[in-house]
Amino acid sequence: MDAAHSLAQHVAGIRFEDIPAGVLKVAKMDILDTLGTAVAATSLAPGCREVVELVKEGGGKEESTIIGFGGRAPSWMAALANGTLAHALEYDECHVTAQIHSGVTVVPASFAIAERLGKVNGKTFLTAVVSGIDLGCRLSVAAPRERSWHATTLFGFFGAATAAGKILGLNGERMQHALGIAYSQAAGNTQASTDGSLTKRVQAGFASKGGVLSALLAEKGITGAINSLEGEFGLYKVYYGGKYNPAPLTSDLGKKFEVSNLSFKPYPSPRGTHASIDATLELVREHDIKPEDVESITVFKSAVGVKVLATPIERKRRPENVVDAQFNIPFTVATAVLKRRVGLSDFLPGALKDPAVLQMAQKVNVQESKEFDPNNFHPGITEIRTRQGKVYTKRVDEPYGNPDHPIPQEHLIQKFMECTSNAIRPLPEKNLKSVIDMIMKLEELEDVSAIVRLLAQG
Repeated sequence: MDAAHSLAQHVAGIRFEDIPAGVLKVAKMDILDTLGTAVAATSLAPGCREVVELVKEGGGKEESTIIGFGGRAPSWMAALANGTLAHALEYDECHVTAQIHSGVTVVPASFAIAERLGKVNGKTFLTAVVSGIDLGCRLSVAAPRERSWHATTLFGFFGAATAAGKILGLNGERMQHALGIAYSQAAGNTQASTDGSLTKRVQAGFASKGGVLSALLAEKGITGAINSLEGEFGLYKVYYGGKYNPAPLTSDLGKKFEVSNLSFKPYPSPRGTHASIDATLELVREHDIKPEDVESITVFKSAVGVKVLATPIERKRRPENVVDAQFNIPFTVATAVLKRRVGLSDFLPGALKDPAVLQMAQKVNVQESKEFDPNNFHPGITEIRTRQGKVYTKRVDEPYGNPDHPIPQEHLIQKFMECTSNAIRPLPEKNLKSVIDMIMKLEELEDVSAIVRLLAQG
């Protein structure tokens, strides 16, 4: 029997009371983090305004709120806009093993469908978000680690459909059809990242929109492939040539939740850059290394890290756009040396042309290290050689924000406040404090629509 059946039955039957308190706590922080990064993108991320304008031009029933910009759109179109916003700054959480960002597809879809229905309580919402993230991550963990498909998008269709379907109250049969309908839409490629295109972030919006549509179509009785994952022409056969590990799909289902394995980001760049940033910041702070002291910097990464984050090296040393600058070891490490931090302002158009950063980036070399698994995107070693002839080296295997090196809740709340200070229209502080309070006590909330609407009032 296809794993889609077991997963659909599980999701349809799971209750709020079945989810451990620790999992719920992480899910709340993920909701807060996703909303914060979405609000920041309204003013800081290229392309977002245009996506929102297009959504508004389409009109339609005013069901679901567009974050930051305000106004409402049909639920699936609001999910497109908000999913795009949430992923636009590369500041959203990720799941290291699954190599996906899950909140950016699941959370916008969940809010969109909750507003469409109205009166969706916090317990229902949390259960849906946990279920969607868990399923999407399980699907990605089962897949081989290759970098042609954009896993966030590909598996995001399924995660978003799961969450939306749970809020709609789909039974196991219709949930399985929702997964099949999601499979009919699922796509997403990494050429968008390689070319530095804006569709890198819009792809998350596609998945969130597709998830909402999948659940609504299934609710109406539209059928999808019931063997969507392991069938003769199912996901793993068609997209991965039949190469996958079926165990993670259903192992410890209902006992283990992948939400617990989410990593939150301290820097607005891909997770693969974070170990190198961490190591660089530790070195310059611990040894008080001044920019003028630096003779050269060598960063050691895995084979995939070098390919994605340092090739071609001259383009990485002089990024042409924000995506180039984010998927970039020389630029992010140079920024860390010069500014002793890496933040949202470091990826604005003016910052990309900062002559001091570009000059420092010329001193950064990136080499493959055989010490690392060639497909492990994350660990890194930074070596700084000074003009005085001293050499300082630091290795980081688990970047700050990973589950075993977590960011404290209060720091994630600070991140939310920092992000929301960049709203396209200023948001009253009382709104932001209310959002934090409601999310922290989400299981007590009678209608989650209040949360997202507070993030669209200027």
